[in-house]
Amino acid sequence: MNSRVSFYSNLAAVAFMGMASVSPDNAAACACGCGVFDVGTSSMFPQGPGGMAFVEFDYQNQYINWNGNSRSPSQNNSDKEIRTTFVTSGVEYFFNRAWGFEAEVPYNFRTFKTGTADPDAAPGTIAAPNWSDIGDIRVKGIYTGFSEDLSTGVSFGFKLPTGSHTHNDAFGNIDRDTELGTGSTDVLLGAFHRQHLTKDGKFSWFAQADLDLPALVREGYRPGIEFDQAAGIYYQSLYLGRVQINPVAQIIGSERGHDSGENAANPVSSGYQRILLSPGIEFHMHPFSVYADVDLPVFQHVTGEQLTAPALFKLIVTYHF
Repeated sequence: MNSRVSFYSNLAAVAFMGMASVSPDNAAACACGCGVFDVGTSSMFPQGPGGMAFVEFDYQNQYINWNGNSRSPSQNNSDKEIRTTFVTSGVEYFFNRAWGFEAEVPYNFRTFKTGTADPDAAPGTIAAPNWSDIGDIRVKGIYTGFSEDLSTGVSFGFKLPTGSHTHNDAFGNIDRDTELGTGSTDVLLGAFHRQHLTKDGKFSWFAQADLDLPALVREGYRPGIEFDQAAGIYYQSLYLGRVQINPVAQIIGSERGHDSGENAANPVSSGYQRILLSPGIEFHMHPFSVYADVDLPVFQHVTGEQLTAPALFKLIVTYHF
């Protein structure tokens, strides 16, 4: 493949399977868990100096109430639905074979159905605020100089508190973890490795891990630490004319700790562990590439009552330069 492609091109990825929750005896909205994780694809690895710009579209609809390892009656949760579309623009550039950087700017659209905070409303009344705004910007430095084939790399960066986290001031029933931004500055640490499975290089495998550590918090709210991992295989020998077609299969694991703090945090209904399967496909015709997949949960354990999504849909369009 003659175009350089990115370990981090798949921004919003699996943690958008994040869950929204509320305690049965708590009328306020609570933890959404919509963190961000860069899921691997067959186009995830740097190939040397050069750059890329990409736009990613993600969609999820969280409406299935969950408790522990299984579904829970919807009446146990005053939150009923969180429907979100994520649009992320990003750029990555490698100055040489070892050093590069990436910046990602999300803009998100959210509809949230939950019990109303209006004390004069009739019992059972559902509020459905919807809003859109910028999310938390991410910036990373990337190092791939461990080997000549760039098969191993690490990253270090920050999630900045650029996303809106004050819509509850207007609506009165939105928890901090259902906002579009966390209000925290997080340290981001990542690593990846890839290797051919066959001598002809047609089949390859990859693995990666990403850690999100909230460092500087504000207004008494600290989101949970998140640790995500992905492993998969991909095939690189299918062509339709000039278009290279790469099937991708991944398994993804994600764990997030509970929220803490005094400002609308809900430790009894936040935090989760999950495993997802992610079949996908990529199309490459230099200088453009298109990636699409669907992420399907096969195991999830949540703390308390939380809303989950049955699938996350993802599309990424990339221009390499």
